[in-house]
Amino acid sequence: MVDHDLKSPFLSSQPSDLPHLILAVHDSDSSIEQSNNHNHIPNTSSRNPFEFIGSDGLFVPAPSTLDPFRNDTPYIEGLYELIKIVICLPIAIVRLVLFGVCLSLGYVATKIALLGWKDKHNPMPRWRSRLMWVTRGCTRCILFSFGYHWIKRKGKLAPREIAPIVVSNHVSYIDPIFYFFEFFPTIVASDSHDAMPFVGTIIRAMQVIYVNRFSPSSRKHAVNEIKRKASCGRFPRVLLFPEGTTTNGKVLISFQLGAFIPGYAVQPVIVRYPHVHFDQSWGDVSLGMLMFRMFTQFHNFMEVEYLPIVSPLDNCKENPAQFAKRTSHAIASALNVAQTNHSYGDLMLLVKASELKQVKPSSYMVEMAKVESLFHISGLEAVNFLEKFLSMNPDARYQVF
Repeated sequence: MVDHDLKSPFLSSQPSDLPHLILAVHDSDSSIEQSNNHNHIPNTSSRNPFEFIGSDGLFVPAPSTLDPFRNDTPYIEGLYELIKIVICLPIAIVRLVLFGVCLSLGYVATKIALLGWKDKHNPMPRWRSRLMWVTRGCTRCILFSFGYHWIKRKGKLAPREIAPIVVSNHVSYIDPIFYFFEFFPTIVASDSHDAMPFVGTIIRAMQVIYVNRFSPSSRKHAVNEIKRKASCGRFPRVLLFPEGTTTNGKVLISFQLGAFIPGYAVQPVIVRYPHVHFDQSWGDVSLGMLMFRMFTQFHNFMEVEYLPIVSPLDNCKENPAQFAKRTSHAIASALNVAQTNHSYGDLMLLVKASELKQVKPSSYMVEMAKVESLFHISGLEAVNFLEKFLSMNPDARYQVF
């Protein structure tokens, strides 16, 4: 009798009197039949062991082959791009100076507009809002410095009293800059943005609604603020990016419900960045590299399309999830892109897998919106599970992918 320890081979080359075990795999129903000396054993692998307690069984959603955060041109490739960058380097220096001057002027104008204003709960006084036109003019010059010399528009922005909330897909950091210039909205942003140089001051002038996406109480407060400011005509209209993060614009990920819970009509707006050699999406590329590539292009294309207003059904009593679903379908149809159940949690998993030096970090995305609804696992919990799972591998040379 062979002693099968760790040093023994799994399959012995010596003849054996033991019967052979044959596994027959059928692709049609993915069942496995076992035959032992032609004595068939009934297949019970498909039965639900928890059926007796009323469970429908557990299943793991199939992984998606789409990566909503992948930039198509993360590196400078091709002779054409190299020549173009060399030619545009002197232009990039001029653009950088223009960017710095406009940012400084806009920052000073915003600081003056905010000087001595303490009642942040109520709308900004009219004279302060008029002073912000200086910052808006500087913002258009900033877009020009990034290579957006003209911006193609289709459709019109509806009056505020008809659609007090605007929702848009989110592709680049250029999106909020354009909307700031276009109609100076109130935005919803992460509370971490307040500490950012220049940016924190400007978004405070927009009477930003801060939210901590990981705090239920903060999210509830943000929804109340959205409803309060959308209902008051003296506030600017509210702008939200319901995807919660930037994507590459080739898919539309799941929507957060903050824009749809108040029950007001929303106007969807879509942005596109047509390109051939340079993908302008803020995906797996650093901010510095993205700005450098923008400065060294002859022209960057941007298209903005205002879609028809979407109103809640049943006398403004429609379920927010259904309202969000109809709006996301309208945006995805106009963009002609697929919809997925990815969310910000998938981006967290992607970043964590990259930090842990995994071979293919994108394979760890699981469409967190679906996982959260099925198993009630938050993005933070999923990241903790991933870190614990990868720490179980004793040999770092064998990466899981």
